[in-house]
Amino acid sequence: MTEPPGMTADPLPALREIAGEAWLVGGAVRDRLLGRPTADFDVAVGGEPRRVARALARATRAHPFALSEGFGGWRVVAHDHRWQVDVLPVAGGAIEADLANRDFTVNAIAEPLHGGRYIDPFGGVQDLRHRRLRMVASQVFAADPLRTLRLARLACELDFEIDAATAAAARAGAPALAEVAAERVFTELKRIVACDRPLRGLDLLDALRATDVVLPELSALRGVEQSQFHHLDVHDHTRLVLAETLALERDPGHRFGEHGEAVSELLAEPLANDLTRGQALRIGALLHDIAKPQTRAVTPEGRVTFLGHDVAGAELAGAVLGRLRASQRLAVHVAALVRHHLELGFLVPEMPLGRRPIYRYLRDCDPVQVDVTVLSVADRLATRGRGSERAIARHLELARQMLAEALRWRRARPAPPVRGHELARALRLAPGPDLGWMLAELEEASFAGEIASRDEALARARELISSRRAADR
Repeated sequence: MTEPPGMTADPLPALREIAGEAWLVGGAVRDRLLGRPTADFDVAVGGEPRRVARALARATRAHPFALSEGFGGWRVVAHDHRWQVDVLPVAGGAIEADLANRDFTVNAIAEPLHGGRYIDPFGGVQDLRHRRLRMVASQVFAADPLRTLRLARLACELDFEIDAATAAAARAGAPALAEVAAERVFTELKRIVACDRPLRGLDLLDALRATDVVLPELSALRGVEQSQFHHLDVHDHTRLVLAETLALERDPGHRFGEHGEAVSELLAEPLANDLTRGQALRIGALLHDIAKPQTRAVTPEGRVTFLGHDVAGAELAGAVLGRLRASQRLAVHVAALVRHHLELGFLVPEMPLGRRPIYRYLRDCDPVQVDVTVLSVADRLATRGRGSERAIARHLELARQMLAEALRWRRARPAPPVRGHELARALRLAPGPDLGWMLAELEEASFAGEIASRDEALARARELISSRRAADR
């Protein structure tokens, strides 16, 4: 595709024309050496970052703005958001001093913008060859405790091993994560959850003793034993639900047949906080049983129960995401997944379902009907205690039926064959709760196939009014 005049898909040629002494640094160099595509560039300049950033923006028709008045950095974002460049002053007055302040050796390599040999004072290129993460200096985690999370995130994103001394230093610095701004913590956590190997990321968070600090609710699931219908405690069950969620996300057709493609398209939709619906579903899997520790009880007959863990869990999941400063949209979405994750399972004993129970499920779970149906399947697949094989088969049968209904609902939500103002005029009803209740009743009857025309809807409405008045006498 030809770029519009003045716009570019690669900002580096323009930067070479504009900047004097300058180096590409950080993750962009690392990713270029690994052959990974990158659209996020950090450039350290010997001159004035403001001048370079504004000149780059003019040359590429991009948008420049200051990152921090105190720090002196500027960001330039492409008009179509396909790339961004952070223009930074050289810290310490020399590029070697700048690199010495960085976190890991693979991020402490500089590539001269105008050509020449890499500047690699800490052996980062060799560590890239060995796929190893190693700290630049022993104090890196004290300088910024967030680096413990970044270490775990890079290891699972890049599929690198962590040097033993670096892991030990990260573990020692993990308690200081409590002092890090929640927004920064969530940025790393969401990237771990969204990467190709989130389970390894969770293992690393545990190994680096970070989980206890940033997600203590997950740690609290360890050792919480469940009923005979489960084969794992709540913590290991949660991990398995996440694993099953990943499998469903990657190949929905395996379990959902003809609906797989539509499910895949929905889960790929952007949702919030730079996450897709599928990645938000992974967070839902992690938090779906988050309230089981506080709701666990044992009946006099010895049966383990977790009554109300769905309702309490929705509240707790929202609180966790609120603490992490996630967006309201993401918090509400994940809370809805947690709140409704049991409902499909409750309907399995009622199979085959009539139209009204289907309607109520779709209505109650709106707008996460598809997502929470997928989550319920992951949850069922990860529950392999007594009688699990038959229970899984029946659950999958109902899930496939419900997905067909949920996907149709998303394309066009059902509506009664009469509008609210028509109903109010015909029955002389004033706008208010009674009218809303009646429209809801007509919508359910229409979905169930009990009414199909305006006249039938009005007749049913008159019946509803008569029944209510008789009940009130």
